[in-house]
Amino acid sequence: MKLIEPDEKADFHAALRDRHLAVDDFELHEIDTTDPKTDEIFALTGFVTVTRKSTGHKRQYPIGDGSHWVEEFRRDLQEGAFD
Repeated sequence: MKLIEPDEKADFHAALRDRHLAVDDFELHEIDTTDPKTDEIFALTGFVTVTRKSTGHKRQYPIGDGSHWVEEFRRDLQEGAFD
């Protein structure tokens, strides 16, 4: 199951464009940590690792219902975490 919503991916791409960075220089890898064994309605949870290919810099963000990973990524971009 994909945890990254289409609107989140569009926001991620917009964050890169705002900084004049190439989308194809970044890679997203998501890991689903949702417990499928629960009998209750459960929230989707996981992590996304964002890698900048040209520098090798990586950051991991929690994703899933109610997460704000794109905003955290945007802040890290502004602070130079992927330079």
